Amino acid sequence: MLEADRISLHYGAAQALRDVSLQAEPGKVTCVLGRNGVGKTSLLRALVGHHPISSGTIRLDGADLTGLRPYERARRGVAYVPQGREIFPLLTVEENLQTGFAPLKRSEREIPNDVYSLFPVLESMLRRRGGDLSGGQQQQLAIGRALVMRPRLLLLDEPTEGIQPSIIKDIGRAIAYLRNLGGIAIVLVEQYLDFARELGDHFAVMDRGQVVYSCTRETIDAEALRRAMSL
Repeated sequence: MLEADRISLHYGAAQALRDVSLQAEPGKVTCVLGRNGVGKTSLLRALVGHHPISSGTIRLDGADLTGLRPYERARRGVAYVPQGREIFPLLTVEENLQTGFAPLKRSEREIPNDVYSLFPVLESMLRRRGGDLSGGQQQQLAIGRALVMRPRLLLLDEPTEGIQPSIIKDIGRAIAYLRNLGGIAIVLVEQYLDFARELGDHFAVMDRGQVVYSCTRETIDAEALRRAMSL
C-alpha cells in the first residue's frame, strides 16, 4: 500500500505541491485528476523520486521511501510510465522491454507472459525499433516495460494522451486486468474523466498543488467532481 503523507515539493522558489496526501491500495486504481499545470505530474515525480520532496513522507507497504533514489525505489517495486512514454527510439521493442530488467535479480530477468497477452502487438514487433512504432504502440511498450519490473506500485501519467480510441480501450482493459490481479497498487493520472471513472476506485482532484476534492467509487458525486475539475 502506498501512503503519501502531507508531501510538499518545490522547484526553486516555486511550490508545486502543498501538503498532498494520497493512498493507493493493492488491487485498486487511485485516479488523480485535474487540469494541466495543477501538480499531477509533480506528484508522480515525487513518488518515483525524480525530485526530492521538501516535507512529508512516502511509504510503500510500511517501508519509508522518502529518502531513496529512483533506482532504489524501483528495486522496492515502484514502476513509472511517464507522460510522453520516453521509450528508447533506436532500441528494438525487445531491447526496450529488457531495460525493465535493471532493478531485478538475474534469476527474474525474463519478460512476463502477461506483457504479450495484454499487448500482442509487442510480440509481433520484437525486432522493430521503438521509434518506428505508432504513438499508441509506444504507449503499450512503455506500460509493458514497467510490467517487466514486476511492480508493487504502478504510476501511470496520462496514458491516453494523444492515443487513438481503439488503443485507449486496450489500455483500459490492461489496467483493469492488473487491478484484478490484486497485488499491484495503481495510481492513474488522467484528464479523460470517462476513462478514469470507468477504472477508478478512489479519486483525488488537484488544483494549485493541492488535493481539493476526494471520493471513492461508492461516494462519488459526479457534479461535485466536475466542479472540482473546472476550478
